Amino acid sequence: MRDVIDGGDQYKKTTPSLLELVSQLAKQNLRLLVLGRKHMLKKSSRWRKDEMEKVQKQACCFFADDISEDDPFLLYATLHSGNHCKFVTKDLMRDHKACLHDAKTQHLFFKWQQGHQLAIMNKFPGSKITFQHILSYDTVVQTTGDSWHIPYDEDLVERYSYEVPTKWLCLQRKT
Repeated sequence: MRDVIDGGDQYKKTTPSLLELVSQLAKQNLRLLVLGRKHMLKKSSRWRKDEMEKVQKQACCFFADDISEDDPFLLYATLHSGNHCKFVTKDLMRDHKACLHDAKTQHLFFKWQQGHQLAIMNKFPGSKITFQHILSYDTVVQTTGDSWHIPYDEDLVERYSYEVPTKWLCLQRKT
């Protein structure tokens, strides 16, 4: 499996750091590709040169020009690497979904995103990074015979687009 990590600006001073994330995944002997922009290689308050050198030793890296968008590279690399490839980014990919003009294609993109985007669950410095489990089933209304299973959120819980409802309403037709 190859994991593609969007090393974009969302990792600047949040925890876990890009280095912590790459280090943990590298310990699992995963093939890693970190995508970012060239400004990440310059010494700044956001990106420490020594940390970026450590990232580069543990993963393949690609740094796009600062004026370019890195998301198309992320999507292409993930798709090109095969169906078992996962990607990590805090980007919700809303702009890309909005570019898809028909509802069927948007739904397919959403399903693909749910099955491939790893969401970081904990954000405690120094602790092991945990990811939300990727489900092996669709979180859409499902029906079997005379029963329906409907995913829902309690109390209008806000969640990212790749996160799924955890509650299911089960309805059965009376006979």
